[in-house]
Amino acid sequence: MTPPRILIVAGSDSGGGAGIQADIKTVTMLGGFAMTAITAITAQNTLGVQAVHPIPPEMVVAQMRSVIDDLGVDAVKIGMIGSAETAHAVADVLEGLPVPHPIVFDPVMIATSGAVLADEATVAAFTRLMKLATIVTPNLPELAALGGEAAIRAHGPALLVKGGHGEGHRIEDRLVTADEETLWWHDRIDTPHSHGTGCTLASAIATGLGQGLNLTETCARAIGYVQATLAAAPGFGHGHGPMGHALGATPYAVIAAA
Repeated sequence: MTPPRILIVAGSDSGGGAGIQADIKTVTMLGGFAMTAITAITAQNTLGVQAVHPIPPEMVVAQMRSVIDDLGVDAVKIGMIGSAETAHAVADVLEGLPVPHPIVFDPVMIATSGAVLADEATVAAFTRLMKLATIVTPNLPELAALGGEAAIRAHGPALLVKGGHGEGHRIEDRLVTADEETLWWHDRIDTPHSHGTGCTLASAIATGLGQGLNLTETCARAIGYVQATLAAAPGFGHGHGPMGHALGATPYAVIAAA
């Protein structure tokens, strides 16, 4: 079977736990072919983000066009954008595609370490990306920053509300579409090594959509894969360490809770 071509528009994580690095690992482990347009280079590790170097919007566009025009694309995952100008440039490219593709938008604003990765102008520009998206995947703080559930749904996309920032030992992830709501409950895995959960989840969803799964199917698989990678975290670093993307690939279907 030909693997789906997943275009990832996101920032690079030098520590390998999140961003483009986590995206490539996830897409590959779940059977997709990962392609990238890097929006920012970061110097970061498990302790935090030490430096961020945004890539000029015209270079982000050049990367996207290079991939789209030659290799083609079956689904798009958008992560860290870096600036309002880049958000609008990415939207311009996606709006110009001759055939609509599934788009997963993970509105990255704050890293696991607490570093702020999107200013107010960038968050305001997210509106264009939400209008283009098939599904938006905010965590609870991001959901609040974007104006809440109704504000996001008003732009048209489905919404997967990630519950990892909630209280208690049980986590609720909730998929909201125009037709229904689906809930997944699972026990919280007690680990500090959760760097890259949002990137991993969004890329897993994009891979499933590229493979032809519907939203419920791909979200269920993605949630299970994140749980498995958390359980398989190798324990690297002295802070919020990376997950075990390769070790977690096999049991994801078992861990997913319907």
